[in-house]
Amino acid sequence: MSSRISESTAMAAELLVVVNNTSHAEHLRQMLERNHYRVQVARNGGEALRIANESRPELVITDAVMPNMDGFAFCRMIKEEGLRDIPVIILSSFADQLEVIKGLESGADSLITTPFDEAFLLSRIEHLKNDRNKPRCVSVPPELDISIDGRDYTFRSDRRQILNLFLSTYEAASHNNRELLRAQDELRELNARLDAANKKLEAANLELEAFSYRVSHELRRHLHAITSFSQVVTENCGRQMDENCNLFVREISSRAFDMSDFVKSLLNLSKVNHLAVTKEHVDLSAMAQIIADDFSSSEPGRNVAFSIREGLSAKGDKTLLWLLLENLMGNSWKFTSRRDEAVVEFGMAKIKGKRTFFVRDNGEGFAMCDSDKLFRPFAKISKEFDGDGIGLATVHRIINHHGGRIWAEGEPGQGATFYFTL
Repeated sequence: MSSRISESTAMAAELLVVVNNTSHAEHLRQMLERNHYRVQVARNGGEALRIANESRPELVITDAVMPNMDGFAFCRMIKEEGLRDIPVIILSSFADQLEVIKGLESGADSLITTPFDEAFLLSRIEHLKNDRNKPRCVSVPPELDISIDGRDYTFRSDRRQILNLFLSTYEAASHNNRELLRAQDELRELNARLDAANKKLEAANLELEAFSYRVSHELRRHLHAITSFSQVVTENCGRQMDENCNLFVREISSRAFDMSDFVKSLLNLSKVNHLAVTKEHVDLSAMAQIIADDFSSSEPGRNVAFSIREGLSAKGDKTLLWLLLENLMGNSWKFTSRRDEAVVEFGMAKIKGKRTFFVRDNGEGFAMCDSDKLFRPFAKISKEFDGDGIGLATVHRIINHHGGRIWAEGEPGQGATFYFTL
């Protein structure tokens, strides 16, 4: 039935709304008055019974949940106090079988789930108002005993009320189903758009990666040429140049090496996002020992004591875990360069019941207020040491790929500890 209401008819209709929540009651009152109904509001069942006996409204709308007397008990009392002909709509947040049975037991004419659709509620009001004036079947007993799922129930509704309640429940379910289907269509359309956008983004990322690789490859090729020619100049012409010229050539070579390392770091950072993680058993202790030996061989004049706990292993991607340890231990190697007796430790501890690996050093450390910058590319927290943050950013991405977590603790001048889980 249409929800359109003729104003001349609606102005004569007085509705009683029984809702305990003030804001909900006001919302319902405004909605009904906007559709030309006269509305009285009661806050509880007792007040509502008094108003119903005094004014005999054409229809009652009650909330199922109220203090002292719920909507079903109130409806039952309405039907028992000589007001049986007044239709009662119960608003419930549940739409299960038990709620329907409680509605039938109480003699309710309609059960509507909340939040409700305004047009649907208005259509039920009009239907029940019109149905009220139709003749009833007098042969129907005032009570009907029915067994459902092995339990006996007594329904105080007549056949028309039962039909109305089932129809309202069915209509509400059909409306919700239509809304669900509409939402599913919208979700499918949104997913299709998102899928198309992701494909475009993936294609753009692949193109950008290919471009970055070509540029990086060319940069490294030219940087290698610069360092090679610098070495040739030093070997063939070093004796013919003064000290300043030799210094300049060595500086050129050193900067070219640094730039080559930087490009390599950028390539590693880019690759981490696209590498598939192949998990296998990895001996982290053996890996850390090899990395420590490589650092010691690179600068044999440094006094660095490596302490590596034996027997530490994990399941992860061997290539990525090598890159992770190389960057973390390389970070410690760099920031202990001013220590006469440097210490770099690789170990494991139980933190909150979880195996947690760590790399600890007695280097320069950092202020904890800067800890959020540690894993950001190009975020510089030390003015005294060269660095671009690419290594730690790479570590962070590797940890993410393994579903783990990384964090750091430190103190200026007292060293730093980087913890990670896999």
